[in-house]
Amino acid sequence: MSITVDIDAKIPNNVDLKGDRRLQRALESWQPKFIRWWEELGPAAFKDNPVFLRTAIDVGQKGWANFGHVSMPDYRWGVFLAEPEKDRKIAFGEHKGQDVWQDVPGEYRSALRRLIVVQGDTEPASVEQQRQLSLTAPSLYDMRNLFQVNVEEGRHLWAMVYLLHRYFGKDGRGEADAMLERHSGDSDNPRILGAFNEETPDWLSFFFFTYFTDRDGKFQLASMRESAFDPLSRTCDFMLKEEAHHMFVGATGIGRVVARTLELMREHNTSDVHPFGGINLEVLQKYLNFHYSVSLDLFGAETSTNAANYYSGGLKGRFHEERRTDDHVLTTLYRYVPEATDAGIGQREVTQLASLNETLREDYTVDCQKGIDRWNRSLTEAGSDFQLRLPHIGFHRQVGTFTGYNVSPEGQMLSTDEWAAQVDNWLPTDADKAHIKSLMVGVTEPGKMAGWIAPPTSGINQKPVDYNYIKL
Repeated sequence: MSITVDIDAKIPNNVDLKGDRRLQRALESWQPKFIRWWEELGPAAFKDNPVFLRTAIDVGQKGWANFGHVSMPDYRWGVFLAEPEKDRKIAFGEHKGQDVWQDVPGEYRSALRRLIVVQGDTEPASVEQQRQLSLTAPSLYDMRNLFQVNVEEGRHLWAMVYLLHRYFGKDGRGEADAMLERHSGDSDNPRILGAFNEETPDWLSFFFFTYFTDRDGKFQLASMRESAFDPLSRTCDFMLKEEAHHMFVGATGIGRVVARTLELMREHNTSDVHPFGGINLEVLQKYLNFHYSVSLDLFGAETSTNAANYYSGGLKGRFHEERRTDDHVLTTLYRYVPEATDAGIGQREVTQLASLNETLREDYTVDCQKGIDRWNRSLTEAGSDFQLRLPHIGFHRQVGTFTGYNVSPEGQMLSTDEWAAQVDNWLPTDADKAHIKSLMVGVTEPGKMAGWIAPPTSGINQKPVDYNYIKL
């Protein structure tokens, strides 16, 4: 069954807003609040310039990949759900085999609302975190990619707000307003999840954020795509198409930094390229350590009653749930999860149902490693002995069993004094941050690149690298 897209509506959509005047009026009353938030906390510079952006006008492959210059205030934010799957059944939990839900069952109303709010809160948070980056973009190509990420995060917020307005009444409308009232890093009213209150002060942080933290978003969205609540499933399915670009920005961005560092190492016959305007490989490892560990915390504790209840109720599945060959109930299946105690790091056995957070975190780590392998191949091919590595899952953790323990990147439990003596080798220091900041000088001439990053291998949508992606 195909669904019609109304791209010319005040709110472009394929959910028949014009057929529900009450919902349409509610969303149109929220729209000015969103625009005001965007003007106040969206990109700090160039927000009115025409940008070569991809704009969704349909849910098919061609529909969500339409390119053209548009100023961001005129961007066509809207509400899009993937096409419905005919005769779709619930694939897991207590309701496995039953028809999926088109409305919210009363007993799951609070839990579903919480899932949607937490996901929705991350979308404007990342825009706020990245607000200042347009001032120091290393090229117009990169600035355009930043803005593409920003507008898509804005559209993902719209997706969650639609669900709140459509299915959760007054409570949902209040939650939608609150997502524009919380702000990243605000001491009084911060964002819900810790990683979204961290600063993103420079482009190296941005690339690692989009590689690691947006990858968490991929796995959370993929888990909710399995939901028995079909509107949430279809919403997440479409969002995942856009999320892939965010991770591409991070993966290729870091790869280009590695490439430029290797060029400077060869040119100057040294591994210390800081005096020549580059970024040392050791500093890349420190930033990797930080962003990976912060992103691991987003998956929650190793065991979770909430996650088990979400699964049993059919609200949130596992990554690629239907590809798995177990019973999709998990109450009698067991696995081991990490456990940190004063005696050291060990394991304990729990049900797979209780350990869903850890299972998702492991799937995430496997996916993260693929990019590490690509960057390391570049290092090896260039003759470097240096290899980037994911640190131990207990390193620098603030959530779960490792909270309160000092664990080295190699997985050794350390005393407070041992940690203090070595932490500057593992996490960015003030001197590292100051050096990165010194490199952050904006480049706005088409085709030109900052000296700390290599150019991309190709442009966007078959355009050359030196294309005028932003009309200044």
